[in-house]
Amino acid sequence: MSELSDLRDRLPEVARDIKLNLQAVLQSEALSKSQLWGVAITSALAARSERLRAALTAEAARVLEPAQHRAVVDDARAASVLMAMNNVFYRFRHMVDKASYAEKPARLRMNRLGKPATDKLTFELCCLVASAINGCETCVQAHERVVVTGGISEDAVHDAIRLAATVQAAALALELPLDDSTVAAVA
Repeated sequence: MSELSDLRDRLPEVARDIKLNLQAVLQSEALSKSQLWGVAITSALAARSERLRAALTAEAARVLEPAQHRAVVDDARAASVLMAMNNVFYRFRHMVDKASYAEKPARLRMNRLGKPATDKLTFELCCLVASAINGCETCVQAHERVVVTGGISEDAVHDAIRLAATVQAAALALELPLDDSTVAAVA
């Protein structure tokens, strides 16, 4: 049994739909293998789930060539940390909605966007899912525009977001108590 299967089996009964969805969303025909596993691992990192990240990384190692696996994991890590920074910065600008802030230069290094380990579109797709999980409307719109303009289909984007949403839910489910004993203790 794989680490991912074992982890999926450990999800509590209240997350039965997530357990089934997690298996289904990892079967996308619209995403390349690099895109699928990059999105999955980036999503686990953005959701801050070490257990899920480890399981998805191990599963990716089973289906990707070693050099491809290293590149995918490297880009997932880079996308998640870059978007952790950018999403706070650009979400602030969007929420405040003042021209004076929009006119100021960001002065934040983002060189990795131009030098991914995989390819530009896969990296941008990873940035898109991290931005969706982090809730940055500005970044979601910008990265979606780049990937679709670059040739990734809306079906692939849709599958990537479905995967990110499911990984986010699985990360939460893994943090839930196994039963409702904590609820009963409060009542």
